[in-house]
Amino acid sequence: MLCANCGTEKVTTGEGLCDGCVIAAATSEPPPPAPAVPLSTGPAAAPRSPVGLSYAVTALLCAIVAADCFALFVSFRARGQWGGLASEGFSYIATAELERTETLLLWSSLVYAPVLVATAVVFLVWFFRVRRNAEVFAPDLQRRGPGWAIGTWFIPVANLWMPRGVAVDIWAASRRDPYGLETAMRDRKLVLDLWWTAWVASLLFGRFAVKSYEKAEEPTAIRDALDRLIVADLLDIAAAVLAILFVRALTRMQHLKATAGPAGSTDLTTERPVVGRM
Repeated sequence: MLCANCGTEKVTTGEGLCDGCVIAAATSEPPPPAPAVPLSTGPAAAPRSPVGLSYAVTALLCAIVAADCFALFVSFRARGQWGGLASEGFSYIATAELERTETLLLWSSLVYAPVLVATAVVFLVWFFRVRRNAEVFAPDLQRRGPGWAIGTWFIPVANLWMPRGVAVDIWAASRRDPYGLETAMRDRKLVLDLWWTAWVASLLFGRFAVKSYEKAEEPTAIRDALDRLIVADLLDIAAAVLAILFVRALTRMQHLKATAGPAGSTDLTTERPVVGRM
């Protein structure tokens, strides 16, 4: 029987090999080990694009503005009716007309609520995405972990300022040169501060206006409560528009930072975040 390896010599071992093949196998060097596959040690190997999420947030914020405009129309109509009742009495307008306006007010709330929930969910997903990207850009500038990008919004009272702190850290890490003093002095986060101020004002004044309307019973009190609802809707529109500008600006900053290369390779004056089309 011939050797299973060389096929020329007779088999001398139980493995089906000849003496020559056994000696050759014993003296040959083992093959080199396969190179080890490096494992990722960081929380994220590369930033993930927030551009698509920013489009979804922008669309939903536009829907918020549309819902607020509908509520404004109904509130102005109701305000005129109750204002007439306050000055001329219940002979001014038919009861059926008042009931129709009350139905429209109810519908404005029913339309607004699901749009608000959808906007909040998608905004939090986008906010968490840009926070994770900030961990890649400048982790040492982040004072809280990525989970706080969502958790801070659900802490009573503290949610009036803690999410802004997370946003400030994200903004700092998303600058073209996060550690450059000149860049930090030039970049004042104006759109971030305006958005946050308008959002807090809208939140607090909106709750006050709704409670005033729920407690009002006399025509004069109802008319005044409707005035407050109108102001609350205007504040909500302002907050939504500023939120759009903030989302677009921060998304643009991260997109430019992720695609522009090292900080020193580009003139900083050309990389300032520009609010507008991406």
